[in-house]
Amino acid sequence: MQELPSFDDPNLLVGAEHFSDAGVYRINEHTAIVQTVDFFSPLVDDPFVFGQIAATNSLSDVFAMGGQPKTALNIVAFPDDKLDFSVLQEILQGGAERTREAGAVLLGGHSVRDAEIKYGLSVTGVVDPDRMMTNRAAKPGDVLVLTKALGTGFITTADRANKCGKDVLKAASDSMVMLNSASSRAAVDLGAKAATDITGFGLAGHAFEMASASEVAVHIEVDKLPLLPGAEKLARDGFLTRANPTNREFAETSMRIEGSDGGKVDFIFDPQTSGGLLIAIDESKSGELIRCCHDGGMSATCVVGHVREKEEFNLVVHA
Repeated sequence: MQELPSFDDPNLLVGAEHFSDAGVYRINEHTAIVQTVDFFSPLVDDPFVFGQIAATNSLSDVFAMGGQPKTALNIVAFPDDKLDFSVLQEILQGGAERTREAGAVLLGGHSVRDAEIKYGLSVTGVVDPDRMMTNRAAKPGDVLVLTKALGTGFITTADRANKCGKDVLKAASDSMVMLNSASSRAAVDLGAKAATDITGFGLAGHAFEMASASEVAVHIEVDKLPLLPGAEKLARDGFLTRANPTNREFAETSMRIEGSDGGKVDFIFDPQTSGGLLIAIDESKSGELIRCCHDGGMSATCVVGHVREKEEFNLVVHA
């Protein structure tokens, strides 16, 4: 995407630059549309839950910009010559349930035959340009609030190897289907201007992008990271995803680790599916943000780091 030609339009507020979570285009003084698209293959066996997770993941990009989803379109790849359409129906029902819960409307979608199931949404939302959040607005003195626990990559990898307990997978699934709506609204109401959602590049990758785009240094405190139940043991047992080492390579171009490089450090490189928001906010308002998130059911929300003036490394990890 970074190699595509740029578009010169004064109403284009956020494009493909800075690895932003979604694009934003201004319609008038107080309204801009937020657009995003995402889809992937199943990572759980239950088709309804997979539909919920995929839809939540797609909707999250709009919440990361401080927007409200309004409409969505299904994106489907399905082996109809191998699987019964009842499987697809359950997937779409799961996606519709999360879309409705997010306050948006499904307008339809498009499907193709494929050897592997893939599902997601193209989502359009709205945001007030003056209240929009981006990954390029973090400022020195902000603290970093993470709204969901980490570890979905370790857990789903272990599950594919039949080495994950049902209770561990259930906790991870419950987290992945949880909308980031409450945390987004609270952050916007409290004046936060910088946020990103934690997905495939892991906490390190997305924090690195925020630091680069904002021209600051982001410091992460490993001991403060919230982890999903059972994830730490699975990490010790070596259930790393294929993206874990590539996420590390991406961040290492401007990263320093202070302390022991091991244990929980691996969690900052773990690719997340439908992860939480990483919100940069004034320290005086962080307590209220955390309280609002807890009240909204996001019990793992906590401070995981802080923002400083630009230094030699964009990302500093305190292990």
